[in-house]
Amino acid sequence: MPVATPAQYRAMLDAAQKGGYAYPAINVTSLPTINGALRAFAEAKSDGIIQVSTGGGEFASGTSVKDAAFGAIVLAEAVHRLAEKYDVLIALHTDHCHPAKVEGFLKPLLQASRERIAAGKGPLFQSHMFDGSVVPLDENLKISKELLKECAELDIILEVEAGCVGGEEDGHDTSGLPHDKLYTTPEDMVEVYEALNPIGRFLFAATFGNVHGSYKPGAVKLKPSILRDGQKAVTDKYGAEAEMDLVFHGGSGTSESDLRETLDYGVVKMNIDTDTQYAFTRPIVTHVCQNIEGVLKIDQEVGDKKAYDPRSYLKKAELGLCERMKEACDDLLSSGKTIFGTV
Repeated sequence: MPVATPAQYRAMLDAAQKGGYAYPAINVTSLPTINGALRAFAEAKSDGIIQVSTGGGEFASGTSVKDAAFGAIVLAEAVHRLAEKYDVLIALHTDHCHPAKVEGFLKPLLQASRERIAAGKGPLFQSHMFDGSVVPLDENLKISKELLKECAELDIILEVEAGCVGGEEDGHDTSGLPHDKLYTTPEDMVEVYEALNPIGRFLFAATFGNVHGSYKPGAVKLKPSILRDGQKAVTDKYGAEAEMDLVFHGGSGTSESDLRETLDYGVVKMNIDTDTQYAFTRPIVTHVCQNIEGVLKIDQEVGDKKAYDPRSYLKKAELGLCERMKEACDDLLSSGKTIFGTV
């Protein structure tokens, strides 16, 4: 199946909201990471989301080009082709884009979708994230409204964030923020709904203590009840149909009970990056350690071409990532729930 159409993506989100599960959204940087993700979704019989960050796009464009938007287009076009081989629905998304990167990253990607639509194809990406959490909420929403209007014209969903995810990702470091900035208030959630709902469909990354990075279980103090209280504030004012599609960022080390609780409060998408980076890298390290005399040319020996051929260890890395992604599908209860072939 090619990448999900806009209508199929909306159906995916509706099914997750109704069914009490969420989609793993994995950041990819290369063909092996894409292939590992696609294999995982297919084996788990789960639909899923593949996403590209500004750093991932820059990496994919090559060390001499360093063009985040260009690299993101290359990765997205690859997913469009590779997804044809699998019987699950895959949506394409871009991760955190801060205000300073809108013109250089998000706008060129919207233009790429505009050109695809004009050529009789669907949009390149089905959703994009604008992260305006680094500016005051009124400014955040002003920019979000403008971007959502442009996205809606292309049948693209916009993800927004209010409150900050802590930690560091792709060079953006919020680890020094005051503790209270990590929690979205019910008033924030109502304001976001009122500003964006009249314009088009959106995803909302409300924050409840989330922190990017790798942490031992219990190190990050999440408060999923913040999502419950915020959704209640919105639905009390606007009715049950106003329940928002929420996104969970910075979930490494989250307990199963906290994770499952967020599903009860409307989380339909959970970003997976840190854990899959490790799952991809660990088999490479094992391969090098177990084949050190073949990987390296030691004491004037010639090594073993089969050991240092990148395919020998990248296949293992792909499979390592695949296994971790299947675990994520199980954790988020999306396994076995593909709607492929029904919409």
